[in-house]
Amino acid sequence: MNEFWIYFQIGLKHVLDINAYDHVLFLMALAVPYAFKDWKRVVLLVTLFTLGHTLALVLSVFEIIVIKANVVEFLIPITILITALFNLFTAGKNNKKESINLVVFITLFFGIIHGLGFSNYFKSILGGDAASKVLPLAEFALGIEAAQMIVVFVLLVLSYIVQTVFRFSKRDWTLVMSAFIIGVVIPMIIASEIWNR
Repeated sequence: MNEFWIYFQIGLKHVLDINAYDHVLFLMALAVPYAFKDWKRVVLLVTLFTLGHTLALVLSVFEIIVIKANVVEFLIPITILITALFNLFTAGKNNKKESINLVVFITLFFGIIHGLGFSNYFKSILGGDAASKVLPLAEFALGIEAAQMIVVFVLLVLSYIVQTVFRFSKRDWTLVMSAFIIGVVIPMIIASEIWNR
């Protein structure tokens, strides 16, 4: 049980680390267009992101996929930017149901990219044979999922307060938060090591 908490806490800290806020930024971009009444859809998207993240870790830990770290570190803020831009262009529009399949696919794919970004560190803390890596991966994934649910819950509460107390429309809230996310992520893209060749 003690080992479970070790990997579970690593998963929690991976998402909630103040110095690695890219994960939180993506979750904000993913969840900002939704409200509490959409909680089932938000839980589905967050879980799909975790599945993609875990799939990438599995593929990387077992060395099925190997991608250069600087490429992945560049793609992570790109996924955040794309998600926030998608929100800007769809804010206030009623075609959310039609675009959910696209959002589901993109969320799963972006989860894979984010998982690849963490894979080198995760491989360094794992040792032993293949069988000994499966349980820590599952424990880590549970930590990731729990942390993501915390972040999304806090965002939905903040969204509720802003929309009910301060009378922001859902559209305006989505536009303001998406613009904020874009403003934070563009410097990350510019500072990427991929430009240093």
